[in-house]
Formats: sequence, structure tokens, C-alpha cells
Amino acid sequence: MNGVRYEKKDHVAYVTMDRPEVLNAMDRRMHAELAGIWDDVEADDDVRAVVLTGAGDRAFSVGQDLKERARLTEEGVEASTFGSAGQPGHPRLTDRFTLSKPVVARVHGYALGGGFELVLACDIVVASEEAVFGLPEVRLGLIAGAGGVFRLPRQLPQKVAMGHLLTGRRMDAATALRHGLVNEVVPVAELDRCVAEWTDDLVRAAPLSVRAIKEAALKSLDLPLEEAFKTSYPWEERRRTSADASEGARAFAEKRDPIWTGR
Repeated sequence: MNGVRYEKKDHVAYVTMDRPEVLNAMDRRMHAELAGIWDDVEADDDVRAVVLTGAGDRAFSVGQDLKERARLTEEGVEASTFGSAGQPGHPRLTDRFTLSKPVVARVHGYALGGGFELVLACDIVVASEEAVFGLPEVRLGLIAGAGGVFRLPRQLPQKVAMGHLLTGRRMDAATALRHGLVNEVVPVAELDRCVAEWTDDLVRAAPLSVRAIKEAALKSLDLPLEEAFKTSYPWEERRRTSADASEGARAFAEKRDPIWTGR
């Protein structure tokens, strides 16, 4: 792969957008590579958590490669709107709604445009004190079509979200933490340690429980509470009838660590 690094270790997949010379701007090739990675993450039962980050010390990602977009426009390639249908890498993480593995965003430097939209699509966010978030699309004649328009008002107070969407103003890490947009903010020297603490906890958890909880929590967000209880969740059906469903209680009774099989 040329635009992304992909490694697996101790049940964790590490996905690194690797174009630091352009602040990890995402071109069509990167999107295609990422799609294959997300497919592999979902299919590999040995992977229990994912860390998504950007290479270099300046940016997580500044989003769409605008130089490529300008060239494509000159070539007559129609601009996209909401979602990635018909685009390379579909479905992208931002509209891949069935990914059952938890994704931790490790954010240092700029997370702008599509980079910020990736962060919004992750389950857990750990940021350095130097992280900067923003959706500048409105200043470029564009829209935050990879979910920013939809997710930001769901994850921030409405007036705060609209202020950022309509002006393109940036948000520092402390402000993001105050609004609950990130889980932790730490000095950059402690970033990897903090991320590892989260992945250690995720790997320690029962993998089918993690997948069932993620599915049910996200699928039910817009459901009335009574309907949420009555809805069917496929990963919960798998967990409920699995060997792991009884392993936790058995291990507790036997005063030992559980051995999860994911079956």
C-alpha cells in the first residue's frame, strides 16, 4: 500500500494514513486502500479493536485532497455530495454503518474536513493537546458531506455545532474535551500510552459483548426507548448463544481470568 500503513498486533489493528507531506490529505487511492482494510478488520476475528491515526507530527488528516479534486473537476468528474456511493472506497468509514469493531482515533495536529469527519465516525477519541478540529468546507464552496453535517449536531449541543458548521471555525482540543467530543486530551508525549490503555481495556473485554454493545448502542440512537428494547440486534443474538456468554461467569466463580474465544 502506498497511502496507508496497516499492521496487526495483540488483537489490535493499527491503521495509519501515510501521506505526511500533504498532511495526510485523502486521495482516491487512499480511500480505496482504506476500504480493503475495513473489510479485513471486520472479517478477521482475531482483531478486537482498531487504532486510526495519521503519519507525521503535523496532522491526523486535513481531509479531501483538494488538488486532486481540482484536477478531477477539470477532467469532468462530477463532485460528490453526501456519502461515498459511487466513489472509490465505498462504503468509507464515515458511511460504513455495520463495522462492528471499536475504532479508536489517535489525533495529533490538524483533523480538518474529512479528517474531522473520520474522527466523528470513531467510537473513542484520544487527542493530544495540540489537536485542532474543524470543518472548513463552507469556506471552500463545499459541504461536510462525509457525515460532518449529520454527526456534529448529534455529538455537540446544536448551537455549538451549527456555529462551527456555518462558519468553518476551528476548535482546539480543550474545547472538544469540554463538549464531550473526545474522551481524553493528553500531552503528545503521553498520546501512545493513553491510546494503549484504551486498547488494552477493549482487548480485555469479551469480543462478542463489545460488538453487540456497539451495534445496539448505535442502531438504537434514533429509536424510542420502548422500540429499542424490542429491536433485534444480530450481534447480540450471537453473543447470547455463544460460549463466551457463560465463560465470564464461570471464570469469575473459578477466580481466574476469562478466556474469550469469540464463539
